[in-house]
Amino acid sequence: MKQTSPIIALDFASREETFSFLNRFHGKKLFVKVGMELFYQEGPVILEQLMERDCQIFLDLKCHDIPTTVYKAMKRLARFGVSLVNVHAAGGKQMMEAALEGLEAGTSAGQKRPSLIAVTQLTSTSAEMLKDELLIEETLLHTVLHYSKLAKQAGLDGVVCSVHEAEHIRQTVSPDFLTVTPGIRLADDDKNDQMRVATPSYAKEKGVSAIVVGRSITQAIDPVQAYQKIALEWGGIRK
Repeated sequence: MKQTSPIIALDFASREETFSFLNRFHGKKLFVKVGMELFYQEGPVILEQLMERDCQIFLDLKCHDIPTTVYKAMKRLARFGVSLVNVHAAGGKQMMEAALEGLEAGTSAGQKRPSLIAVTQLTSTSAEMLKDELLIEETLLHTVLHYSKLAKQAGLDGVVCSVHEAEHIRQTVSPDFLTVTPGIRLADDDKNDQMRVATPSYAKEKGVSAIVVGRSITQAIDPVQAYQKIALEWGGIRK
């Protein structure tokens, strides 16, 4: 999956806000990310409504629990017909294997199961946090690569990582392993609460599979123009 258009993070609190935003795109087919805030507020119906608009969906719930629970959760998520789902790699190899088994068990015959990726380290995680709060002595890069290798061994399709680790993952895990990268900002945008950020052009340079963009589009004065600017830069065209 080399995603040629940005995935828009629909970080809104309600259906009304979500579709008020999407209406500005006048029916354009988009790849969108539905996270915990929107999904927990609106439930599965929001996915149905987005698919009625021909949106592809990354359902970003970051499952992390015992293997049996994750298996059962993924078995049900598979029925929603989304394109992409994720778990936390920190749940371990057995949990990731159970997630994949659940997706396969829940996918109807003749249908393609959602791609499954594992979150390595959040882009809000700094080296200091890793050491001082999570008590992990290894470097961020070493930890991300280790989790990526576990995800590959578990049969997953790829990982969520920052742009800064994507090239290393392709080199040490597999050139075909998906690298889905949040923390994307235009050069003059604020970082907000994310530490490991990058521009769309830098993401392209590092060969990532897909970029996820939230506030740089959703909080822009003109979201459509911001989307187009990011899409052009992601595609290697600068104005």
